[in-house]
Amino acid sequence: MVSIIVAFEKQSNCDRLREALESTGEFSCLTCRSAAQVKRAVAKLRLDLVVCGFKLADESGETLHFDLPQRCVMLMVAPRARLELCAAPGVFKLPAPVGRAELLASVRMLAQLAQGRDAPARRTREEKELVEQAKALLMEQDDMTEGEAHRLLQKRSMDCGARLADTARQVLGEFQAGRDA
Repeated sequence: MVSIIVAFEKQSNCDRLREALESTGEFSCLTCRSAAQVKRAVAKLRLDLVVCGFKLADESGETLHFDLPQRCVMLMVAPRARLELCAAPGVFKLPAPVGRAELLASVRMLAQLAQGRDAPARRTREEKELVEQAKALLMEQDDMTEGEAHRLLQKRSMDCGARLADTARQVLGEFQAGRDA
């Protein structure tokens, strides 16, 4: 059983997500309503997966992400407009309202990621540039906003189980192959 921290400002949101996750028998959830509670739980219980909202009682989910150890994986569940305000690299985002199947698929994938992750390296400057180039290409070619392009790259990365930089490299390669054809 995988232990997860579920953190939302409203207790009703914590309860709803906890029930959806625990009903599978795969997850055990600890609910928190503040970033301070999350930080204590991560430090004391060594939990590596946090599912949270955009805002907690004492700070934003984005700020919390920067205060967590690198081994932690965060999934932010919030309305699309709020998710676009979160620019923290490494935060996985899931627009609300979210269906049960989509939530479970995302959490399962991130649980696998968290289990295989000790102290991941942050993106290098080259990798950041690749991601920015792929986003710019998607924005230009498919008339997307930067947030939409970033989410597309994230979703594709999650679907393939690949790193964001590798997905960006693949998108750029596909575009180049299409131009050469």
